[in-house]
Parts: sequence; C-alpha cells; structure tokens
Amino acid sequence: MDSSSQIKTGAILSYISIGINVLSGLIYTPWMIHSIGKEDYGLFTLALSVISLFVFDFGLSSAVTRFVSNYLAENRQDKVNNCLGLVYRLYFIIDIFLFLLLSGVYLFIPGIYKELTPEEIEKFKVIYIMAASFSVVSLPFIPVNGILTANEKFTQIKLCDILHKVLVVSTMTIVLLLGYGLYTLVMVNIWSGLIAFVAKSWCVFKYTKTTINISYFNKNELKELLGFSGWATIISLCKRLIFTISPTILGFFCGSASIAVFGIANAIEGYVFYFADAISGMFLPRVSRVLIKENGSILPLMIKVGRIQLFIVSAIIIGFICIGNDFINLWVGEQFNGCYICIILLIIPSFFQLPQEVGTQAIIVQNKVKEQAMVFIVMGLINILLGIFLTWQFGVLGMCVSVSISFFLRTIGLDLIFYKILKIDIFSFFRKTFGNIGVSLIFSLIIGVGMNHFIISTNWLIFLVKVSLFIAIFCICSSFALNDYEKDLFKRIICLKKSK
Repeated sequence: MDSSSQIKTGAILSYISIGINVLSGLIYTPWMIHSIGKEDYGLFTLALSVISLFVFDFGLSSAVTRFVSNYLAENRQDKVNNCLGLVYRLYFIIDIFLFLLLSGVYLFIPGIYKELTPEEIEKFKVIYIMAASFSVVSLPFIPVNGILTANEKFTQIKLCDILHKVLVVSTMTIVLLLGYGLYTLVMVNIWSGLIAFVAKSWCVFKYTKTTINISYFNKNELKELLGFSGWATIISLCKRLIFTISPTILGFFCGSASIAVFGIANAIEGYVFYFADAISGMFLPRVSRVLIKENGSILPLMIKVGRIQLFIVSAIIIGFICIGNDFINLWVGEQFNGCYICIILLIIPSFFQLPQEVGTQAIIVQNKVKEQAMVFIVMGLINILLGIFLTWQFGVLGMCVSVSISFFLRTIGLDLIFYKILKIDIFSFFRKTFGNIGVSLIFSLIIGVGMNHFIISTNWLIFLVKVSLFIAIFCICSSFALNDYEKDLFKRIICLKKSK
C-alpha cells in the first residue's frame, strides 16, 4: 500500500477508532460514575493524571519519529536500526529512573492531597501502585508508535488502536455488569494497554525492515539525539503542567468532586482533539520529504489539511456550544451542570490551534524544538501560577480559565515560530482557511443557537433530533465555503468512490 493509500486508510480507521472510543465513553462513563460514585471517579481521574505527570520518556518518542522519518527519506535503513539501538539503551536507563521517582512520590501522597479523606487516600494509594507499575512496564513499548508512523504504516497503527478500544469497552462492560469496582476498572485499562502495545510491536517486525542494533554506539549521534530529545523533554513536561497537574491543584484546594467535574471536561476536550487531530501525525513523513528531498514549501499542504481539520473541529465545537448543555444533563446528570462552561473554555482554543498541526510537524522535521520548547515553558508556567490563584478563588471554573488562557498563548507563540523562523506565511494561511470559512461558521452558530432555544431536550430522542438538525444546518452553511477539492473529497467519502 502506497503512502497516499496508507494516509487515506489510516484516516478512515482513525475516525472509526475515535468513534468507538467516543461512543463507548459516552455510554460507560455515566454508568461508571453511577457504579463507583462521583468521588471514586474523581480518584480514578486523579491517579491517571499523577502517573501521566511523571511518566515521560525525555523526548525520545518524538526523536524516534523525527530521526527515523528523516533517515527513511534518505533511504538509510542502517541508520534507522542504529538510531533505535541508541534509543533503547536510553529507555533502559529512563525506566530505572522512573521506578525510583514513582516510588518516591508514593511516600508523599498523604501530604500532597490534603483535601482527600483518609479513606480516599487509601484507595488512591492502591490505584496509584497499579497505574505506576503499568507505566514502568509499558515505557519500553513507547517507540513502536514512532517507528510505525515513520514507516507510514498507519493502517496497522489504527487497527491496533481499534483493538485496544474494543478490548477496553468489552471488558469494562463485563466488569461493570458483574458489579466490580474501582480497582478492577484500573486493571482493565492496564491489561488492554499492554495487549495493544504487544500488537504494535509485532507489526513493527512484521511490516517494517526494522532490526534494532542494540550493540551500536556512536558518541556524536548520541549527542545529536539527546540534543533534540532534551528540548522535546521540556515540551513534554510543560504539556503535563496543563491537564496532568490541574487535577493535583484541584486536589489540594477543592477535593475529589471538583476533580470529577474537571475529568468530564477533560474527556470531552480530548474527544475534540482526537477527532480533529486524527490525520495530523500521518503527515510527518510527507513533511519530511517535502522539506528534505523536494526542498519545497509546506504552506500548500498546511492549508489543504488545515481547512479539512477546521471543518471537523468547527462542527464539534459549534455543535457543543449550541446543544452541549442538554447533552451534559442527559449524559451524566445535573450534578455535573458546571461542566458545560468548563468544556467550552477547554475546547475553544482548539478551534485556532488544531488546523495548524501540519506546521507543528514542520517544527519537528526542521529541528526547531528549542523554540517550540520556549513557547511551552511560558504556557506551562503561566498555567501553574494562574491556575493556583484562580482555583483558590473560583474552584474548578478558575482552573479551566487558566488552561484556556495558556492554550491561547501557546497558539500565538507557535504562530510566531511559523512566521519568523520557518518563514511560513501564516497570514496567508489564516486568510485561506479561517477567512474563507468563517462566515459560514458564524451562520451555523447563529442558526444553531436559535434552534436550541426553541427545541428543549427532555429526553435522548429529542436531543438526537436536535443533533440531526444541527448537522444539517452545519453541512448546508459549510457547503458554500467548500472549494472544488473539498467538494470532491466529501462526495467520495459519502459515495465511497475512489478519486479519478
């Protein structure tokens, strides 16, 4: 299967995977909350966030994707194998360090989460141990995703992701029906994740020419690898100063109920991100070829992909603004009423950032991660300082305001990198994406808000009618902004036909 076919098939499978994930999440999340309680759900969210905060690979995962893509663009499979040998040596060291770090954090749990009750502390310790153990075991599997991406094996990646989702959904359903609680739910996620990692590892050795040269060592290459991964590490850490540290701040000031509200808002934001970003990572090898072999500009590709992403993210964000409050009430109940505003605050920045993700791939290819790291440092620090103050004053709503402001600053910073360093005409990008599509989106929002005002959702049937009406409204309004390529693309998707 060639590159274009892999991207197309991978994109379709991405959305199937995301669809399974979203639908299952929508179904079993309220069921889970009902089964284990709001407080235990908050503990579940907190445990995963704490592990995510400390589990990072020092940028080596990004380094694998970047270096392997570049070496494959140069047809140097030997350098690929040597690079991976260096990477896995470093992963062994990191895994030891991670074990010691997570063990140390465990000792300070009671002192950090003062707003949790003694009973909640004991529960949290148990799920922390389980999640931490999984993190240590799974860390060496992290590079497989980068290897498959660099080799443009998107079909295999997404099939493994679908396997993971199906395993989680089916097993979660069974254990909830059998009446099991919080601990079992954590174990379901752990074992499903391990199976998915093993499946991807098999795909690496089955569908690529990769053979890891573990005995290889080159001081200069190691220095270059660490130079890139060092800044990538900073980026990874700063990302964790957003969503992963936010539950900890809430745990210090507010308690488990507020963490649960943030967990719901975070889940919805994640769905928006995954839907819109499903195809971005697939373009890194193509960006590498354009910049390395063809010595060309990525602006046309950035506009082409960005417009499609904008349509997708706009449909989700505008749709949620119009009918999201009804959805929250029907989905998880009125006890989570505060989620609506929180979710709006978290997803609005994605409207501006996600259509530009191809540009972010160019930053990686051209090794401008130092400049990107500076942006993320500012974003992360502002979120911590502003988050502490606003959470202290306004609770979970203040935390969401802090995250939203930090994300907007990230977008502005990355745009400066595109324009000043990569010499991408970002003004042309905005004019040919947001400028051309903006009017149709405004009409969709106005008509959607009006529809929501006159039709009140008292049950799921009425809500689904509103969803159908909004989709029709959005499609009609958006159709006036489609160019010839996009019209042909959507026709082929609808009719399941190949392009000529």
